[in-house]
Amino acid sequence: MVDLSKVGKAADWPKQRQEIEAVVREWLGPLPETRVEPQIKVMDEQSGPGYTRRRINYFVDEWQRISAWLFVPEARDEERPGILCCHRAVNQGKDEAAGIDADPRLAFAQHYAEQGYFTIAPDCVTAGERVTPGLKPYDTKGIYQDQPNVSALGRMLFDHTRALDVLADIKQVDGARLGVIGHGLGGVNALLAAAFDDRAQACVASSAFIRFADDPDPVARWASDDSFVYLPKVREAAETGEYPFDWEHILALAAPSAVLLNTPLNDPAFPKPASCRKAVTEAKKIYKLLGAPDAVENHTHRDGPGFSQAALQIADEWMERWL
Repeated sequence: MVDLSKVGKAADWPKQRQEIEAVVREWLGPLPETRVEPQIKVMDEQSGPGYTRRRINYFVDEWQRISAWLFVPEARDEERPGILCCHRAVNQGKDEAAGIDADPRLAFAQHYAEQGYFTIAPDCVTAGERVTPGLKPYDTKGIYQDQPNVSALGRMLFDHTRALDVLADIKQVDGARLGVIGHGLGGVNALLAAAFDDRAQACVASSAFIRFADDPDPVARWASDDSFVYLPKVREAAETGEYPFDWEHILALAAPSAVLLNTPLNDPAFPKPASCRKAVTEAKKIYKLLGAPDAVENHTHRDGPGFSQAALQIADEWMERWL
C-alpha cells in the first residue's frame, strides 16, 4: 500500500498516483476501452419550476442503452455548470434523484436544476429500469454471469463516466465545470467518479464509506453472499486484513478536484466516523502538495443516516464555490 505521507513533493505524485490507480482498477475489473457515441433519445419531457425534465436514453457501450433523467434549466445566455446526481441503493433508482416518490432532500437533480445547473440522474446497473429480468433490484448475479471479472462498482463507475459524457456534450453546458453528488451508494459512486474522471471538478459524497481497515465487517458491506456483491476482491483481502489501498487513496486520486464528505456521527451503519477523518487527513497531504489544501473537507453532523437540510445547504455552498 502506498504511504501517502511519504510522497515528498509534487513531482513524485504522478508515479505514485499511477501505482494507486492500477491497484484500484484491478479491484474494479476491466472496463470497455472504447467510447461509443451516446446517440441520445428523448423519450418524454415535462416542465417544472425553472426547468424541463426529460427522460432520455443513450448508449453506454456498443450494445446497451440506459435511461436517465436530464434536467435542463431555463434558457440563459451563458454556459451553465452540470452535475451528475447518483442515487442511493433504492429500488426506484434514478427517480429518487429526480424527486419522484422520494425524500425531497435527496432529489439532487431537481434541486440543482432549480438553481440553474444542468443535471443528469442515470439508473445504476441493477436498479430502476436496469434490474435484471427474473432478479430483484441490486441482485448482482446477472452482472457476474455476463462479466465475471468486472465488479458491480466498476460497471457503475463506467456508466457514470458515460453520464458525464452526455452532460459535457450538451452545447449549453460548461464542460470545465462539472460536479457529482450522492448519498450512501450514491456517495460511493460520486467519489469514484471524482477519482477517475478529472472532468468532475467538485464532489459531495455523503455517508459513503468506512475505511476497509477500520470496518467491523467489510465483507458484509461490499461483498455479501446474499446476492449483493459490489466489490468481490474485498473477501480475499478481509481474510488477511491486508488491503492494497484504502479510501484515502481514492480521495487522493481525486486531487486536486474539490471533495466534500458528509459524515454522520450517529449512524449505526457507519460506527466509526473517525475513519473518514483519518482518510481525509491522509489525502489532504496530497492536496497540499498539489496546492489545493482547502479542496478536501469532512463535514460531520448528528443528523443520523439521512441527508438533512443543513447538509444540503452545505453541499449547495460547496458546489457554488468550486463550480
